[in-house]
Amino acid sequence: MTAVPLTKDLRFLYRIAFAPIRGKTHQERLESFYAKQADDYDDSRRRLLHGREELMRRLPIPDGGVWIDLGGGTGANLELLGNRVRRLKKVYLVDLAPSLLQIARRRIAQNGWTNVTVLEEDAAGLPLHLENADAVTFSYSLSMMADWYVAVENAFRLLKPGGHLGVVDFYVSRKHPGPNFVRHGAWTRWFWPWWFAHDNVFLNPDHVPYVHQIFEPLYFEECRGRIKYLPVGRAPYYLFVGRKQAVQPSWTAPIRSAF
Repeated sequence: MTAVPLTKDLRFLYRIAFAPIRGKTHQERLESFYAKQADDYDDSRRRLLHGREELMRRLPIPDGGVWIDLGGGTGANLELLGNRVRRLKKVYLVDLAPSLLQIARRRIAQNGWTNVTVLEEDAAGLPLHLENADAVTFSYSLSMMADWYVAVENAFRLLKPGGHLGVVDFYVSRKHPGPNFVRHGAWTRWFWPWWFAHDNVFLNPDHVPYVHQIFEPLYFEECRGRIKYLPVGRAPYYLFVGRKQAVQPSWTAPIRSAF
């Protein structure tokens, strides 16, 4: 792997720890955060966002299928899928940050992916006229969406029956999680939400139970990943692959946390 210059590391640390985030709307706040780091985004996140390669290996996307990447940013997940991208009928890369989408468009042109469409849209308000998808993914994007439960429900509606949802993201457990789920200690449940909240990344204890409620779980793993230059511990993250069942679940609001 190519070494990342120290100057890039220092810029990255400043922007995630000290740079102010401004804006009246969610899109303006996202762009305030990403605009000055878009060119360095992929290098810095490669060592921070763990589990993306594993998610793409485990996600079933058939040849000739349709994939929607919600919060797809710079399109890095396309390269993780490799040559399989060219065998898909259509890929929709959806994000609200214009600066990241500019990198994505450059990446798409360089790779000659004529089947990839970029949409500057909100995953929680996405028009449902897109093609029914075989796979929908959230790769470190669900925790940045204010109406995250609406985004999950939109993913359900966009999927074909039998289609698959893939999620990898930071999280914390509930104080009293259900059987077979990891229980994080009080320090983890306090420190990581506090640390990430500066960048408008919100680690919600309801994410994991909600995707389990809406989708049939096929693969689930709770992990920890090192964050460079932060010696206090490893950040918790999870991988989830679930299947849309033929019978639509009933929901009116996200399940509530005992946190």
